[in-house]
Amino acid sequence: MNIACHYAIVRFMPFVETGEFGNVGVVLFAPNARHFGFQLLGNRIARITHFFDQVEGQTLRNCIRNAREELQRIHDLLRGLGTDKRLKHFDRENAPHLWQQILKPSESMIRFSEPRVVLAQDPQAKLKELFEYYVERNFVTKEYKEHMLDRSVRGWLREASVHNLFHPARIGNDEYNAQFPFVSLQDEVPTKAIKPLRLDHSNAASVIDHGGQWRIRVEALKKRNLLPANLLFAVNGNFNDQLTPVGRARAEVIENLRYLGANVEPMINRQAIVDFAVA
Repeated sequence: MNIACHYAIVRFMPFVETGEFGNVGVVLFAPNARHFGFQLLGNRIARITHFFDQVEGQTLRNCIRNAREELQRIHDLLRGLGTDKRLKHFDRENAPHLWQQILKPSESMIRFSEPRVVLAQDPQAKLKELFEYYVERNFVTKEYKEHMLDRSVRGWLREASVHNLFHPARIGNDEYNAQFPFVSLQDEVPTKAIKPLRLDHSNAASVIDHGGQWRIRVEALKKRNLLPANLLFAVNGNFNDQLTPVGRARAEVIENLRYLGANVEPMINRQAIVDFAVA
């Protein structure tokens, strides 16, 4: 049977003036199941501290520790009100009131989102699922990250009023072809193409493998005289990193693509990408 689970996202908001925050946990209350639970970020805080680069890591750790202690205190109080199922009765007046007290705005760097409701058969499993989604962001797959690059370029083309000139298309013939997200056609012939390419992987092998796929595709199209005259790869990742294995792998991929005649620009060089599109 599905049970209504009330939950809120725990947010780290060091600068109230900007309203920026990072998700660091989830709290969940299911009155009908007599369940209260929470899960907070552990030691993996780099994503949050990188975003708030003016905040020391110890400040975030202290905030999370204090939030954990406070939520544990609430957890213990709620056990006394009946979330401990060994007790015969559940206090349906004071337990929901205590839940509301948790969510009240405070002056702390730790804030809570507006409460939401979700149906679930197992509140504890749902808490884990919500934590993985909102904090660990398990929906961010490799495909999702590259899709986000596509969306950025699409927005830039729209702002430059050339988005109607570029459409997803398959370049090639029956023998060999490859799908590109932005292709400009003239008399049904591809004349210009843009491919955002994610090369910010955490290890060199993934950079070489993913970049190598596109080197092979470009090489195969060029060999068959199917490559558009103007091809641009908009690449994310640090172009100036030549010291780490990932940086050297990225440089190798870029060099190979340029050798085959493709233009390569960093994603951060928005104007160069727009200039290529409008030229």
